[in-house]
Amino acid sequence: MSCWMLGCPALSLCRGLAALPITCLERAKDLKTCLRILLHKPELGHKIGSSSKLQLGSRQRDSSREVLEWRESFDQLLKSKSGVNAFHTFLKTEYSEENLDFWLACEDFKKTRSKTKLASKANRIFEEFVQSEAPREVNIDHETREITRKNLSVATSACFNEAQAKTRTLMEKDSYPRFLKSASYQDMTKQATSRGTSKRSHT
Repeated sequence: MSCWMLGCPALSLCRGLAALPITCLERAKDLKTCLRILLHKPELGHKIGSSSKLQLGSRQRDSSREVLEWRESFDQLLKSKSGVNAFHTFLKTEYSEENLDFWLACEDFKKTRSKTKLASKANRIFEEFVQSEAPREVNIDHETREITRKNLSVATSACFNEAQAKTRTLMEKDSYPRFLKSASYQDMTKQATSRGTSKRSHT
């Protein structure tokens, strides 16, 4: 059957191509040529792969060193974003992640510059973590709770300092040592140490 019959898809395609400017068709040919050259240059892909492997190796060395630094001090752990994430995961197993969440909320609160936002944030943090029977009440004494309540009357970036310090001490003395002894952190240090040993044996 001839494709020149009315309604033939091939006829429509031919008409469409004929209507395109010559420059478009030439560009399409150029693009096709470029693609063919790239597809027949495997060494380009090899170079890109090698570069990504080097970057990955560098990241692994950095993360291994970072994991081992967490046991040096609680400050080292809190300075590390991945350390905070690992510690938070551990605290969830002990149902005490509200302590770290409160500490992080206070750190974010201190960066607030707007006085209006400062007051609204302060009330929100107090209601969520500090006031008696709060949904995620942190373990602080009555005196510290009352001091914090009074600080809210004129909210400043320092109004949670005492409560935050008490919570931090509690985590450092209580939860942090257990985290270092936990199976999850022990596994992480073993992997970090083995990566370090493997690196030395290849140099």
